[in-house]
Amino acid sequence: MSKERISLGNKGEELAANFLKENGYKIICRNYKTKLGEIDIIAKEKGAFCFIEVKTRASDRFGLGSEAVSRLKQRQVAKAALSFLKEKGLLNRKARFDVISIDYFYPKARVNLIKNAFDLDGAFTY
Repeated sequence: MSKERISLGNKGEELAANFLKENGYKIICRNYKTKLGEIDIIAKEKGAFCFIEVKTRASDRFGLGSEAVSRLKQRQVAKAALSFLKEKGLLNRKARFDVISIDYFYPKARVNLIKNAFDLDGAFTY
């Protein structure tokens, strides 16, 4: 992965974290990694644990960031989220999956939060 992509991704995640804080989320951790997958941001909002995938785009050549969370990525995030909840003894807590799209190709960066962007549908077992 190129340094430009890493830098853009880091810039997007920083902007997303600031956006979440400004909108009442409490950031619990960033870049949570397990052998099952990675979660960009884990936060709490109104009593729910939010597992947030951040997608950052510098152009619309490959579509908007919000369109880039594939079924495979959803499964990886969900597996990592279940791992986090299990590790912390929180399996009985309310949780959801959000996506933040950061699009830098407008006059200024556009941040789009999609709450409950996807859910567990039994497509896998843990």
